[in-house]
Amino acid sequence: MGEHVGMKFGIQHPNFTYDGKGAEISESLRKVTSAAERLGYDSFWVMDHFHQIGMVGDPSEPMFEGWTTLGVLAGFTSKIKLGTLVTGNIYRYPSILAKIGATLDILSKGRLFMGIGAGWNEEESKAYGVPFPPPTKERFRRLEEAVQIIRSMWTEERTTFNGQFYKIQGAYCNPKPIQKPHPPIMIGGSGERETLKLVAKYADACNLFGSPATIKRKLDVLREHCKTVGRDYNSILKTKLGVVIMDNDKASLNKRLEQRYKNVSPAMLTEFATSGTPEEVRRQVESFRETGLEYFITSFEWNRELQSVEQFANEVMKNM
Repeated sequence: MGEHVGMKFGIQHPNFTYDGKGAEISESLRKVTSAAERLGYDSFWVMDHFHQIGMVGDPSEPMFEGWTTLGVLAGFTSKIKLGTLVTGNIYRYPSILAKIGATLDILSKGRLFMGIGAGWNEEESKAYGVPFPPPTKERFRRLEEAVQIIRSMWTEERTTFNGQFYKIQGAYCNPKPIQKPHPPIMIGGSGERETLKLVAKYADACNLFGSPATIKRKLDVLREHCKTVGRDYNSILKTKLGVVIMDNDKASLNKRLEQRYKNVSPAMLTEFATSGTPEEVRRQVESFRETGLEYFITSFEWNRELQSVEQFANEVMKNM
């Protein structure tokens, strides 16, 4: 990815329940992605799940298929990057995923940011009849083969791959993606032994979770993996995902935090949420940048999303 200047920002839109139904969801997405693009966010992300997951919503609640949604968002926008945070590798054969990604990159005029991970949701896999390899190590080996196949299909005329889990013979991916040598590939997850090692070997970007102290430790681990495999640590874009809960009124903010996270300790809350007044949030984002983080991806409270997209851009991003 080369040199990275300054902090960039993205938005993840994890839940479609609060958008309404049918055409209402489409209109809500149009508004928030258009606002994000206008306000200078670098990327917009959706989950790759087929039903809601426990930490976000009930499985019965609305959930759009991620890649189809990105195709629609490409028509709403013209500049902002688009991606899944992150695609579960087990849901699609990697050669087909390479074709899907190339198609989106072309139709969006070079705006795909490919997020991919090993896949973890056994309950969801069973619900949809998707084979779920129970050994975690096998899912990581599958991910390693998948990333190699995708990169090859995006850069080589034809791809033949004879791996332990995936075998393809002379597969074409034409037309090729617009971005050269290929769209950036983000490997999501913070696992220190497996995930970050795969990042060091293959990824253009990592995506981490945690407080500044946690992020610093994870980046130190990534740096060591890079040394082991002979990779330039600075060539990897360092990103984080978390929720931002923000309000000028501290009493209102504390009430919402207590209602939403009443069983969560303050220390645990800092591992997945950034909260406070806009100035307090800005200082916390600055502390992430001091760890070496280069890219901050946030989701917002569902009933304040559009308002928060505007406020975060005007009172945090512009002051970084």
